[in-house]
Formats: sequence, structure tokens, C-alpha cells
Amino acid sequence: MIRSKIEGIVIVFLAILMMGLFMPIALAIQPNGATVAPGTPQTTAADAAGNNSAYAGNVTYLGITGIVTTQTWQGYFGNVSGAIRLADSSSKVIYNWTLAEPSGEVYSSTNSTITWPNIQCFNFTANATGSAGAAGATNLAGTNLSVLESRFNILTDDVDGVNETFSFTPSGDGHDAFTTANLQFSAGECLSTKAYSQGGAAANQFEEAILYEPTTSSVVFASILEQGALTGFNGQDNDFEMLVLEDGHATDTTATTYFFFVEIQ
Repeated sequence: MIRSKIEGIVIVFLAILMMGLFMPIALAIQPNGATVAPGTPQTTAADAAGNNSAYAGNVTYLGITGIVTTQTWQGYFGNVSGAIRLADSSSKVIYNWTLAEPSGEVYSSTNSTITWPNIQCFNFTANATGSAGAAGATNLAGTNLSVLESRFNILTDDVDGVNETFSFTPSGDGHDAFTTANLQFSAGECLSTKAYSQGGAAANQFEEAILYEPTTSSVVFASILEQGALTGFNGQDNDFEMLVLEDGHATDTTATTYFFFVEIQ
């Protein structure tokens, strides 16, 4: 009698196990590595030197205006093409939907591997000494504003610092709602900035949020794609415009490598 009960329990356990093995798996959608075709780097044209005639015995007031290129940021802009597909693990496609104007986001980070389910808003006041804690928690350790700016040799009073640039807050004119790796970020949830349209910064255009992934201590810049024709800073139809950090202060001429990801929806 006992033996038959044990056998029955074993059979039920095996049945449950087999059901688990053959149940379909729901795959989470997350950003994929993006193929990048870079154009020629450009920078601000140098102004011609002004002049004034000097005469012995005279003093002359000079109102001098100068434009200096930032030593903190690199800009990226361009267009995104792609497709939504249904394929197996070896990338054999059973069906493909080509997208002329995809929606979604372009991401960039100095880390090539991101644990996307842990992605969250970057916290300027995070505790940089404690443990990382659970994904989605506030004040996660590892990187805060001070740590990030020190990494790129940014002084606290620099006008082109991180907090001076990503200055749009939830109470201000923040970013639109977006989704990353099945995680919903509500409108204005993260600190953000707006790259320029042809006439300067505009509401709901070329928005960029700053994110953080604690497992790999990755700062991630997220640019929300623009659908349809939208004139960018250069007078062209840009799908995205993005700022990323780069240290060009003092004698530092070393380039910073960024990895790009895209999530198309």
C-alpha cells in the first residue's frame, strides 16, 4: 500500500516535471546590439581672430566673446532602420516585418554587456559605498553624480556637467514614456535632456534619458526615436540625437569607446 502511494507520488512528480520541460517559454524583449555605420567626425569651426589697433598712451575697453567646444560631451545623430522578425535560435527567419519608421530607443554605454532586466533611472544621489540591492530599488550603490563626474574629470561648477545637462526632472518638461526590456518608464520618470531641433530645444523632440544598470555598473544613455519627418539640429530628418560623456580635458586625448544597442517596437 505504501509502495503504491510512493509510486503514485513519483509518477505525478515526473508528469509535472515533463510538463515544465515542454511548456513554451515566453522570451523577454530587450535591446539588441546595433550595427553602426559611422560618418566623418565634425567639430565647431574656429572663429577668425579679431583685431584692434594699439596706440601708445591709450587705454581701450574690449568686449570679447568666444565660443569654446565642450571637453565633456560627444554628440551622435542619425537614422535607424530595421525589422521585426520571427526566427529561431540560429536566426532562421520564418517571417519578417520591415519598418520604414521604427519606434523605440537607441542606447549607448561604455560596457558591451548590460543586464537589461535590472535597468533603472540613474540616481544622482545614490549611495556609492553600500551594496547594490534589488533591481528597481532607489539609492543603488556603485555610481552617483559625484562618481560619474570624477570619472570624466568634470568639476562641480562646470556649466557643461552631467547635472547641468540632464536637468529635466519629473516635475519639469521631462521625457515621454518608454519601455526598455519589458520595463515601463513613465513620462518624466528619469533625469533627461533634449538635443536640439533646428530652432533649439523643443518639447517632445529628441529626448534622451540617463539610465543605470547596477549589476555591471553601467551608465546607459537612452535616446527615444522620433517617427516621421522631424528636422534636427543640422536641418536634416534625424531619427535620434544623443549626447554621451567623453573626457577631453587638459591633456587627455584618449578616445572613449561606446557600444550601441537598439530596441525596436
